[in-house]
Amino acid sequence: METQQETWQNMNGKIFRNPITQLVEEAILREQALGHRLKVCVGSDSHVYGDAINYATAVVFIREGKGAFTFIRKEREFQRISIKERMLNEVNKSVEIAYAICAVLDAYGVEMEVHADINTDPDFKSNVALKDAMGYILGMGYVFRAKPFAFASSNCADMMV
Repeated sequence: METQQETWQNMNGKIFRNPITQLVEEAILREQALGHRLKVCVGSDSHVYGDAINYATAVVFIREGKGAFTFIRKEREFQRISIKERMLNEVNKSVEIAYAICAVLDAYGVEMEVHADINTDPDFKSNVALKDAMGYILGMGYVFRAKPFAFASSNCADMMV
């Protein structure tokens, strides 16, 4: 399932107009041909600017012992919502992409984690969405990671949002 007209880019700003499923399959074929063992992590982050919320979703390919590379999708929505709803929107965007690419990853034996930019410390505002996010991601059958282990959302998506 592809979402609306998608535009993906890498961390250097190179634009890709192909569907994420195609980008993922091409990347797997290229990297496995080079002998790299891969793991994919999907995560999203957002920042609020007045009535606008900017979202970024990252699909991070980790080459075991050989670095990583990322595909990023940026989106902007105009609405005022609670912190909990915004955190769950981030998780939904990550799960949507995880679901779109999971068949490709399974076909090539690539593991996947879904990262949530939610703090496990109850003193942080984002923690209000932790249980719901964890239940959603685990309920979909994916490996769940939250801060401080959620680098796909906390670092990669955060840099591009």
